[in-house]
Amino acid sequence: MNWKTFAAMLSRDAHVARRNALPLFLQILLQPLLFVFIFGQVMIRSGMVTAAYKAMLLPGIMAIAMLMTGVTAVSMPIIMELLTKEIEDRLLAPMETKWLAFEKMVAGMVQSLIAGMVVLPSAWLLMGRNTGVSFAHPFEFAALMLLIALLASAGGLAMGCSVGQSHIGLLFSMVLAPMIMFGCAYYPWSALNSFPILQKVVLVNPLVYASEGLRGTLAPHVPHMPILLVTSILVVADLLLITFALNRFHRKTIG
Repeated sequence: MNWKTFAAMLSRDAHVARRNALPLFLQILLQPLLFVFIFGQVMIRSGMVTAAYKAMLLPGIMAIAMLMTGVTAVSMPIIMELLTKEIEDRLLAPMETKWLAFEKMVAGMVQSLIAGMVVLPSAWLLMGRNTGVSFAHPFEFAALMLLIALLASAGGLAMGCSVGQSHIGLLFSMVLAPMIMFGCAYYPWSALNSFPILQKVVLVNPLVYASEGLRGTLAPHVPHMPILLVTSILVVADLLLITFALNRFHRKTIG
């Protein structure tokens, strides 16, 4: 491992991210913030939903923001670099190929964490400080944030190495859109009790565990899955996804 080269590549990706910060912010966070405004302000003030819905909604919005940002931050650049052959210049760097993949995941994790943390102050601006969330479990919250960010960036690497440029639209319409709608972000997993088959099927969706985990740490009074169960599943999912992503990256760049 060449730490100097690793840091240089990470610095380069950070510079690119800063340069595209505003378009990235609008692309990733606009939809979640619109949901916060509609469900957290319009529907509550009109009496269509109760004020308690804020506490259930915000953790799910954070999970969506983190997932979308991490996946996009890693998958889009890798698709373009593979298309333009720019990745070949990166492969000449004096370090093993797998560390190039890890660097991309670390860069994606940082952006994912930033996107998740931006949601709360933005929600405070839109809905006021009384959002019903708290930081009563800071260590569990920090651990889950890292696991979710890693899940998003590893998923982005796996998708970026598995999807061609002509199929980018399918990536969002056939993969990410269903993940969001059935990821228990806008409702708790227990709300699917009336749909027992669907409730079991959605368990393959990693966003379910991200949403339920953040809900359990930020709004423990809202129905949620056990934190220990969610954390264990996210750890296993991260390990499997990292292994798959590294394998795909190696096959795409070397094999």
